[in-house]
Parts: sequence; C-alpha cells; structure tokens
Amino acid sequence: MTERAEIRPLKAGLYLLATPIGTARDITLRALDILASADVIAAEDTRTARKLMEIHGIAVGGRPVISYHDHNGRTVRPRLLAMIAEGRSVAYASEAGTPLVADPGYALAREAAIAGHHVTGAPGPSAALAALTLSGLPSDRFLFAGFLPTGGAARRKALAELAPVPATLIIFESPKRCLETVKEMETTLGDREAALCRELTKKFEQVMRGPLSALRQRLEEGPALKGEVVLVVDRDRGTASDEDMRAALASALPGQSVKDAAREVAERLGLKRRDVYQAALEMGGAQGRDET
Repeated sequence: MTERAEIRPLKAGLYLLATPIGTARDITLRALDILASADVIAAEDTRTARKLMEIHGIAVGGRPVISYHDHNGRTVRPRLLAMIAEGRSVAYASEAGTPLVADPGYALAREAAIAGHHVTGAPGPSAALAALTLSGLPSDRFLFAGFLPTGGAARRKALAELAPVPATLIIFESPKRCLETVKEMETTLGDREAALCRELTKKFEQVMRGPLSALRQRLEEGPALKGEVVLVVDRDRGTASDEDMRAALASALPGQSVKDAAREVAERLGLKRRDVYQAALEMGGAQGRDET
C-alpha cells in the first residue's frame, strides 16, 4: 500500500463530508484527508464514522468524535460552533451520502455561515444522483423531493403539488411504504415512466424500470422490499399543448437540424421525442417548401 501524501493542516471552519452510501471505497481522497486532519469529527452516527475511518486506516487519536443528529442538534450545535470560533476545524460526516440532503446538517451549516465561519464541502456519493443516473429518465431537469409525508392524505396532497412540476422527480421512501406510495403515484400522477432503485452501490443493488403500473404489479407480486429505496418518476408528458410544441419548434428549427431541434424541444417541454421529431419533420418540410 502506498503512503498517503503529506496532509496540510486545515484552517478553522466547518467541513461537510460526503460519505459512501454502500461501498466503503466510494469516498474521495480529499474527504479522507479531511477526516485524517480535522481537529474535531462530528457525525450523524459516530459508529459509522469510526468504522469508515478504521477501514481506511485513519486513526481517531485523541480527537473528539461528537454525535450530531436531529434529536440533539439544538444542544450540540452551539458546542461545535464554539469550537470553530476557538480556531478548530470541524469535519461533519453524514451517516451515508451528501450532508444536508435529507440530513440534519442543514442548521449547522447555515448557522456556521451566518456566524462568518469558513464552510466548505468535500462532494461525493449521493443516493439521489446515483438513482437519477441509473433510472434511464431525463436528467436535464430534476427535483429532489426528499421523503414524502407518511400519512395517506398528506402524501396525496404532496404528490398533487408535485404533479405539474416539469422535471424528473426524485423521492426517498421506506421499503415498507413503497407499494402504497407507488399506488398513489399512479393515481395522482398518472401512469408515468419510473424507476425504483434499491440498495444502491451495495451487493444486492436493484433497479426496476417501467411505467408506475408495472412497478406496482411487481411490488404486489414479488417479495417484500428491503433496504434503502429511491423512486425516480418522469415528468408529465402531456402538459405542453400541440400549439406550444409547434411554437417552440418554429423558434428552434432555424439554424439547427430537425433532429437537434426536436431533441431540444422534447427535453424542454417534457414531450416524447418521437412525437416532436415527427412534427419537426412536417414543419421542416413546410419551411423548405416556403423557402424555394
């Protein structure tokens, strides 16, 4: 094993570390350097942080390892901010993934920034982006909606608010509630294309793709889900009218090929590319006749 490069001391501040969502090697060298040199380690789950450091050969030494989560944030946050004010570097590691994404680090980072402290991050793993890249759904525009409300009525209301959003939706869900959520998505959003991503980067990683109705059927007929789940759902493909599409094509066709113009408009309006391409062919032909 090669020796680690010499690590420069960190200046006082808060360092937000993205940690693996499954495979322990999915962590950046910079994040490991920060873990090795920070004066204080704060973590959503100190057991996970200690195990990660042990795997990568990073000694805790005499440094404090402080638990910081939703239930103790109000009392622990002033302590961490005081340490930064004293000139110490504090590394905050989420339990898995990127801090502040469905994670209790938001208030800590906000208050550190308001206080004028140095705040930076070592980006890395994110379950939301990993699911988006594997879903096969458009990634030009997306909305991370986090966890939906657990109550049926509140969940349906949240989905109704998300229905008109012209972007791919990314939602975290408990495996126990997944079937009910998919059913309500099918009812509220329509039978959109979707992907159910489970246990990302882990041994039993699984991605189910297809219309929500097909995912519902697989969940009804298959074994109970286990592990972490991310649902990715396509935008509404029926929001833009034919008039909207043709107006957008009229603007996009000059100076572009029919194929490129169709792709641009389809992605911008959330329409099926083949439908836009057919309309672009007709309009392109008509424009060609007008020009001759």
